[in-house]
Order: sequence, then structure tokens, then C-alpha cells
Amino acid sequence: MLRIGVIGGENPDREILDLAYNVGRKIAKNNCILICGGLSGVMEEVSKGAKEEGGMIVGILPYQDTSRCNPYITIPIVTGIGYARNMIVVLSSQAVIAIDGAYGTLSEIAYALQFEIPVIGLYTWDFSYKEKPPIVRTSSPEEAVKLAIKFGSSKV
Repeated sequence: MLRIGVIGGENPDREILDLAYNVGRKIAKNNCILICGGLSGVMEEVSKGAKEEGGMIVGILPYQDTSRCNPYITIPIVTGIGYARNMIVVLSSQAVIAIDGAYGTLSEIAYALQFEIPVIGLYTWDFSYKEKPPIVRTSSPEEAVKLAIKFGSSKV
């Protein structure tokens, strides 16, 4: 099964949360495993969407316990390493969908680009590097998942 990571902010507005929810649903409908940080905001909404479609959701938690884990996580992974867990989220994914986000999301985007893991962007950081933009941009949850599956399928 393809592993799609979803990264994003903890305090987005309702429009962004709705996008995340729909991304989660599409990931599960396509029989992919959702990897996320396991907490609130985008992580919780994408998990909720995937859970409602019967999907598998792995939450890579920054804490030493599961007390702050969102209720939709199927498999919580306790790390106790704080933001350093961002690298685990990314390296466990074959493609990453970035939705909104602040500096934690930016660090995950940087890790993905460093390790040549495809990044699909939904209303997230926008920058270019050398001759090509490093993030494949879209505004549709359906297209984001379709692109993640397309680009992630080439990653082991």
C-alpha cells in the first residue's frame, strides 16, 4: 500500500480544515495509508476524513505518550523527540501533501525535498528553487491525492 504523508498547520481556518478532511477521505478511498503528525488542526481533520472512509492512519507523535493524540489515529507512534519527529513523518511517506502550515510544515517540506520525496501543495508555502518549483501545486483535494499517488508510486 502506498504511504501518503499529510503535513500542515495546527490552527488553520475552516476552509483549510475542510480541504484536509477531503484529502483524508480521498487517501482512504484510494487504499493508501495516511501518515501524519497525529495531533490537531490539519492532522486531525485529514485523520478524521480517512477514518470515516475506513482508512489506516499512522500518527507520528512528538510526545512520550498518546495523551494528546487525535482520536482518529489507528496506529500511534510515540517518539518523545518533539519536532524532530517531522523527519520520521516525511521519511515514512512515499509522497507528501502539504496543506497550509507554519514553520513545522516548512521543515517537513524541506526534509521531503532533501530526500527527493514528492511534495504536493494545497495553499501552503510558495517558493522556487533554481529552474523549477519544488512543490507541485493544486487547489483540489482530489487532484492532490491523484498527484501524490502518481509521484509516490515511483518511490520505494
